Amino acid sequence: MWKVLVVEDETFVRKGIVMETDWSALGCVVAAEAENGEKGLLAAKKVQPDLIISDIRMPRMDGLRMLHALRADGCRAEVIFLTAYGEFEYAREALKLMACDYILKPFEDGELEAAVQKAVAKLDARSVSQGSRGRSEEILPVLSGAGDRSGYLRKALDYISLHYADEDISVGTIAASLGLSEGHLSHLFKKETDYTVMAYITRYRMRAAMELLRDCSVKVYEVAQRVGYRDTTYFSSTFKKIVGVTPTEYQNR
Repeated sequence: MWKVLVVEDETFVRKGIVMETDWSALGCVVAAEAENGEKGLLAAKKVQPDLIISDIRMPRMDGLRMLHALRADGCRAEVIFLTAYGEFEYAREALKLMACDYILKPFEDGELEAAVQKAVAKLDARSVSQGSRGRSEEILPVLSGAGDRSGYLRKALDYISLHYADEDISVGTIAASLGLSEGHLSHLFKKETDYTVMAYITRYRMRAAMELLRDCSVKVYEVAQRVGYRDTTYFSSTFKKIVGVTPTEYQNR
């Protein structure tokens, strides 16, 4: 059974998803539910869900900020976002964050189940793909728990998860956002992660690229642009150096 986390601030909607869906028929079980992104973040770290169903617009912390934080923490759960009509830009941002799907609210009978089936199919394929998860963790191992990190490092990781696709991201831009010197940030980052800042960003980008390349309809140059590279040749060279194969070879697998 795949573990599901439901995050929705409207109690009626959340309980409807949890109680009125035949989860066992979908090969799933609801492991936890939460009423906003902050609680969803805590629940996700506790139960390690395989699938997250979350509203985008919520008080305290919205679904996008929650997913940014989870992706920075190494969470690879499939995600289905719930969004109101007219919030298409939020949905586009969700898809950039490697969300599996999004559904417009109020959704009709069968829509949620169809989206869950799509997500489960991806989870099933991932589970039988030999070594795919292990290889991803080799590219960018999950760092130690948040409680073991300094506040500055957590903020730096959050910044990277939000801006890794920016072409101009650098030690300087991250340090400026935190009010630190570049030297202080570099020392802190290396001490707590064993990576330099730029090496971590490169590996974060390569892991994001690996996820995007699983969709064979996405072109390599599009992946390069979506993870922050204007030069496709340089992106391909970097990808091969870290992953061991070219983006095209990886996608063809």
